[in-house]
Amino acid sequence: MKNLVNGLLFATVAAVTATTVSAHFKLISPASWIVEDMRGDPQKIAPCGGTMADAGTPTNAVTKVQGGQKLHIEVDETIFHPGHYRIALARTRAGLPPDPEVTTQQTEKGPRSVSAAIAATPQPPVLVDGLWPHTERPTAKWTTDIDIPNISCEKCTLQIIEFMANHPGVREGGFSYHHCADLQITADASKPIDKRW
Repeated sequence: MKNLVNGLLFATVAAVTATTVSAHFKLISPASWIVEDMRGDPQKIAPCGGTMADAGTPTNAVTKVQGGQKLHIEVDETIFHPGHYRIALARTRAGLPPDPEVTTQQTEKGPRSVSAAIAATPQPPVLVDGLWPHTERPTAKWTTDIDIPNISCEKCTLQIIEFMANHPGVREGGFSYHHCADLQITADASKPIDKRW
């Protein structure tokens, strides 16, 4: 009987652990550059998602944005994990920043993430860092409005990543999951051009 109880306890702990090992998020707004399933997959590989087995099916969605204005961001964290988000913008995918530097601790099962570097004063290509920090399951979708630089760009890439704390990491994506959106930005002629981009 004791072995049965211990077995059930182990199975319960394993099931709970399995649901918290991988966070997932779905990019709701702006429109994602690839088709996402209910959980937001595929989203592992930097800089814009996909996996080695599934690079993702392009949506060909391009969101038109006015330079120097706000852009609404909405994310649904479909599988919870503590952490935070970062948003970056680049003229090409190659111009997107690497995933943040992560501090880990060694455990009997290998390294687990503790924290990630957050830019106190984000510099291009990063727009916002340390966004929506949380240690508990969100009760609603994450939303914010971000400032888009006043530039003209036929097809810039907006990247949103989620850093996952207390996570063993994944072979394809390290300690972050990734989504991108393609933006067509038209500068506002009444405002100065942001030359940082």
